[in-house]
Amino acid sequence: SLSLILTDSELDLAMREADVGIRMMPPHQPDLIQRRLMTLRYHIFAGVEYLEQRGTPMRPQDLDGHNLIVYGEDAEAPVANVNWLLTVGMPPRKQRRATLRVNSIYGIYRAVQSGLGVGALPHYMTISDPNLVEVLPKLRGPTFDAHFIYPEELRNSKRVIVFRDFLRRKILEAGL
Repeated sequence: SLSLILTDSELDLAMREADVGIRMMPPHQPDLIQRRLMTLRYHIFAGVEYLEQRGTPMRPQDLDGHNLIVYGEDAEAPVANVNWLLTVGMPPRKQRRATLRVNSIYGIYRAVQSGLGVGALPHYMTISDPNLVEVLPKLRGPTFDAHFIYPEELRNSKRVIVFRDFLRRKILEAGL
C-alpha cells in the first residue's frame, strides 16, 4: 500500500513523517540519502483559449503585453531565478509586473491551465495536458534536479528500492 503526501513543506524523514521523499531542492537534513532522479527545465506555457484571445508571443519582448503568472515572493522558491519571465528580454535591472503570484508550482499550473495568463512550468507537468501550448519554445528557463530522498536506516529496505526503481523506470518511459 502507498500513501502520497503532496506538500511544498519539507517533511522530516528522519522522524519518519514519511519513508521517502521526492524533492525539487536538495534536503536541509544532512542525515538523508539522496539520489538524483532527473534534471528538469522550465518552459513557457499558456492555455489555448488565452492565446486565442490575447495572441501568441513571438519574441521575449512580446511578454510585456501578457498576464504573467509567477512564483510568490513570500515562499521559498524551488529554483534560483524562478521568476525569469519577469526579466527575460528586458534591459538590465528592469522587470515586468506579474498579474498573479502563487506560492506553489501546482497553483501556477492551474492558473495557466485555466486561461489566466502565461507561466513558466516544468515540462513534466504539461505532457498530458492538450489545453497547454508551449510559448517561445527556443527560450529555456532555469533547470533544477529532482531528488529521491530517504533516511539512512532505510538504505536496505526492499520497499524503498522497489519504489525507487519504479520511479526511474517511469521517468525513462516518459522520456524525461
